[in-house]
Amino acid sequence: MFESKYSKVLTVILVIVILAVIGLLGFLSYDFYQNSIITKDTSDFVDNFQGEVTEGEANNDNTESLNIDANALNEIQDSDSGGRSSSTTAKKPYKGFGVLGTIEIPATDVKYPVLEPNVTTKKLETAVVFLFGTGLNQSGNSVIIGHNYRNGLFFSNNKKLKNGDKIYITDNSGKKLTYTIYNKFETTPEDTSFYQRDTGGKPEITLSTCTDDSKARIIIFAKAD
Repeated sequence: MFESKYSKVLTVILVIVILAVIGLLGFLSYDFYQNSIITKDTSDFVDNFQGEVTEGEANNDNTESLNIDANALNEIQDSDSGGRSSSTTAKKPYKGFGVLGTIEIPATDVKYPVLEPNVTTKKLETAVVFLFGTGLNQSGNSVIIGHNYRNGLFFSNNKKLKNGDKIYITDNSGKKLTYTIYNKFETTPEDTSFYQRDTGGKPEITLSTCTDDSKARIIIFAKAD
């Protein structure tokens, strides 16, 4: 009798374990499929963006000021607080959102459109987003934020970047500039002290994403070559 009950318990446990494994495999397969679709869509968009792209210096024309609601940004999980922002006019849309340009980071296989402000949860689930600054490839600093989903998407692998790695930004005028990373650090989600900084008249970009535990932000500075 005891052995019969013990056998039934083991059978129930085995069934539960099998169902759990099937559920986990299903979740991982779906996650992998979703990641593959997003990566293919964004890569195709970047590869076809602006047709003929020419190398060149930053274009300081055609900027417009945009206001960002800092209180609204604080309500978005894993994003940064914002402030005044300027950017070139968005042209070609991606998934219904205006695009200011594209970003490529070979070291982490990143290829994404940079969506126009203002920041929303949906935008952060679609690509990376321009948050603050003078505009892509403009003199001064521009801040770009992206989610860390810890699965390789968006800025999940920014923690692997190091000084000397290259970032390529193409703006809506078709100009593509090469940026070199020169600083990387962690700070609090509320810290925006480095958004407005002296770049010596050169274009710079700042990448921001959350750490794996979402308690801090990984910040990366890069300047145009």
